[in-house]
Amino acid sequence: MNDTINLLKSHRSIRKYKSDPIPQEYVDEILTSAQMASSSSHVQAYSVIGVMDQEKKKKLSILSGNQTYVADCPLFFVWCADLYRLKAACDMEQTEMISGTMENFIVSTVDVALAAQNAAIAAESLGLGIVYIGGIRNQSKEVTELLQLPELVYPVFGMCLGFPDQDPMVRPRLQTNMIYHQENYNTSKTTNELMDYNQIINEYYLDRTKGKVDTNWSKQMSNKFQTASRNHLRKYLEDQGFGFSE
Repeated sequence: MNDTINLLKSHRSIRKYKSDPIPQEYVDEILTSAQMASSSSHVQAYSVIGVMDQEKKKKLSILSGNQTYVADCPLFFVWCADLYRLKAACDMEQTEMISGTMENFIVSTVDVALAAQNAAIAAESLGLGIVYIGGIRNQSKEVTELLQLPELVYPVFGMCLGFPDQDPMVRPRLQTNMIYHQENYNTSKTTNELMDYNQIINEYYLDRTKGKVDTNWSKQMSNKFQTASRNHLRKYLEDQGFGFSE
């Protein structure tokens, strides 16, 4: 179709990186691209912490569930929802900021996700690989203390960056007709469509692992959603100033 669409459709999560450092001009372009993402009412409610210090990356690797590629990647980004800067702006105008609302929580979380995805696309266009690290929320308080995050800031996810040292297969996504509904949400074909997708994912894993992994999407999702995870987050978010007053 075109280079942009081809790049988007070729995304893979990269978990093994060459030791080559990322040029500073690449980092600058990635961050500038992130800043051009859409933002609700121009609030730009996010910040990113870049970590290259090896000891700090090791600590973040452990806090993220012992994911070794966090320590191994040349650069690790921690993407944060950030209302602190907005509070500072309100303080400058001598007004009181009403921060503890579900809307502000959603706005800041969406803002950082949009910015991070812009960064991911920019990084891949420069020949880098990335993988998102949701495990940064495993021990949110400890990450907050390590990175010295102020009130009204919380880590949403991490992102490993580096030049790829692997060439994994592209993981098949849901068929477009499963995620796109015209005019209204249609549930009549969901089960049959999931059965078709299960077969696609099963073949993908059998091929990728040379027959060692025999599973499908519904089994994976069933296992994932049988138990609650990260139950500490509500209390942590309240302690960080994201108390939901509404």
